[in-house]
Amino acid sequence: MVECRDEILCLKATNQWEGCFDLPGGRIDTDEYDIGFDKIIAREAREEIGDVRFKLNLKPVALGRHSVPAERAFSGKAFRVLYIFFEAEYLDGEIKTSHEHGGYEWLNLKNINPVPRFISGVADGVEAYVGNNN
Repeated sequence: MVECRDEILCLKATNQWEGCFDLPGGRIDTDEYDIGFDKIIAREAREEIGDVRFKLNLKPVALGRHSVPAERAFSGKAFRVLYIFFEAEYLDGEIKTSHEHGGYEWLNLKNINPVPRFISGVADGVEAYVGNNN
């Protein structure tokens, strides 16, 4: 999560989740098992929001999880996802979303009901984050 003036950088979801938001992040690649979370998060941030500078707090701030049934999985096999949420302070740089997202918005999660606006396990994490920071 990237925070600025009590706002969270939210990426506009596309495809079957259009109308919802996602957060910058992604999966650990198989060859990254021994690499620090800070480097993995920096790689994912570059891929999803461009070359921005941010100050990362490596203490997790929330967790989320969800199951993907076989009929919705590209592989045709069901799988489960565990989300670990970290907080970061945006410092500078132009935000450029990748082809995976349709733009971005800064949202103040204290002023909105976040749950219906986010995707599956991301909604769990956002709800936990908001609950922990009230």
